Amino acid sequence: MSNPSPSPALHVPPAPPAEAAAFFAARLTFQADVSDVRASLDSADPGFVLLDSRGDAGWRQGHVPGAIHLPTADIPTRAADLLDPEVPVITYCWGPGCDGATRAALALSQLGYRVKEMIGGIEYWIREGFPTATPTGTAQHEPDPLTAPIDSPTCAC
Repeated sequence: MSNPSPSPALHVPPAPPAEAAAFFAARLTFQADVSDVRASLDSADPGFVLLDSRGDAGWRQGHVPGAIHLPTADIPTRAADLLDPEVPVITYCWGPGCDGATRAALALSQLGYRVKEMIGGIEYWIREGFPTATPTGTAQHEPDPLTAPIDSPTCAC
């Protein structure tokens, strides 16, 4: 019997490198962070449609400019009218404590769409200081120093 590691972080040892590479590559296949989504949206052709899967109240409270609004419950009946099956979709919902973007991504993938989810949701979009569209215009908050660099447009990670 092997001796367990004295390090709590290594109580379960890391995966072999090839397994770790496959896992991390898969994560990047399924997820995009808010900074990369913002950089893509700022380009001439982001290459995807951004979909806000929250309900009407959340949408009105503030959403990513340029996103389309399609609540998860409406995906089966409205996706074909709003989305081109040839264009990838990136979903978002409230934030890390909400799995709404995951449920929306699942519903879309089951309908044949290529899809990723924006990790962090609207919460991290706002916390990183990016603008939101509201019924009264555009809102923007200062970046939260716990989630984004104050003096740089990206984290450069």
